[in-house]
Amino acid sequence: MANPIWIMTSAFDQLNLDQTVEKALEIGVQGLDLCVFRKDGTRDDFVATHLDYENFGSEDAKKLIEKFNGVKLRLSIGAFENLIGGELAERIKNQNHLLRLIRMAFLLGGDENDVKVGTFVGYNHELGYQEGGFEKNLLEYQKIFGPIIRYANSLGVTVVYENCPMEGWRSSGHFGTFNNLTGVLAARKIMYELVPESNHGEIYDPSHDVWQHTDPVEVIKNTDMNRLKRIHVKSTRNNPDPFWGNMYPMQEIKAEWAEKLGIPSSTNPWDRHHYEATLPGFGLGDSMDWRAFVNILKEKGFSGPFEIENEAVLSKQTGNMGAIVQGCKAAVQNLAPLLYELGNEGWTYPESEYKPLLGVDREDIPLVTMDSLG
Repeated sequence: MANPIWIMTSAFDQLNLDQTVEKALEIGVQGLDLCVFRKDGTRDDFVATHLDYENFGSEDAKKLIEKFNGVKLRLSIGAFENLIGGELAERIKNQNHLLRLIRMAFLLGGDENDVKVGTFVGYNHELGYQEGGFEKNLLEYQKIFGPIIRYANSLGVTVVYENCPMEGWRSSGHFGTFNNLTGVLAARKIMYELVPESNHGEIYDPSHDVWQHTDPVEVIKNTDMNRLKRIHVKSTRNNPDPFWGNMYPMQEIKAEWAEKLGIPSSTNPWDRHHYEATLPGFGLGDSMDWRAFVNILKEKGFSGPFEIENEAVLSKQTGNMGAIVQGCKAAVQNLAPLLYELGNEGWTYPESEYKPLLGVDREDIPLVTMDSLG
């Protein structure tokens, strides 16, 4: 099977769903991972809300399936927040929002249509500060996500976790930058032991391991492929730093110390690790071997989508729609020779691989909340 290339729609927060679909067709991808973040959420970076989650019912699901089949696109949905830490009221809202997305995925066919629900786990720093804090976070994950995953399982829906450590999620005054439990493979392995159901797995983004000086090829070699459902297409260009090194995050220091001694200091939470967000094939070389990475995925039998998550400095971060689309097109063209057979049109996704979404026509079900899960 040829892996399709999708786009994560966070890059198109300026556009509505119909406009985003038009851009996807222009770019030449086979699917969209629709971001459905809370409108009242606390995140303000790379978020979008491309479905009306507050009023989504079975008729909306039917229309969405028809819309996507009409343009030969597949889909998934997701929202990425802190579900086990942070302020308690926000944490509960995030948990209940994930339950809402699981219901939406069910109405869209769930696993029958490969409609997964993407999420973060997050991190509880009140527990993390304690001795054994990492283990305590894993047990908190088990307490919160065990019921969520079992609920999703009852509906035939798979939940997938992205591995971004969310290094900028707290102010630069904090020493550490590990803010999402799924940011390391060791945690993900333990998570599946603690919640053994088969209906949860991973969206793996190699860029996060690259700036942690970890080879994504070795990560895939040690990944349970039954858990790997999506690949995020995003790169980084690592920039060595002689002052802070590349093991610990840059710290926030007094401005007068930084100015007098010529020492760089963190000026925002996202500048603490020394890398630049890139897209493969667009503008800058990056610090990973995409051929080796794709080859190990092929060797291990990965058949899922490669989803372009455009956060690149030269593309999404310009705020220029032309550059955003251009970056996505470049990523598609960069991946095509690695993923596809050579034909008369060059390296292209074979149309014969396309399969329409099933018209599942499911009856509506009521919303559930964490309180009602028990």
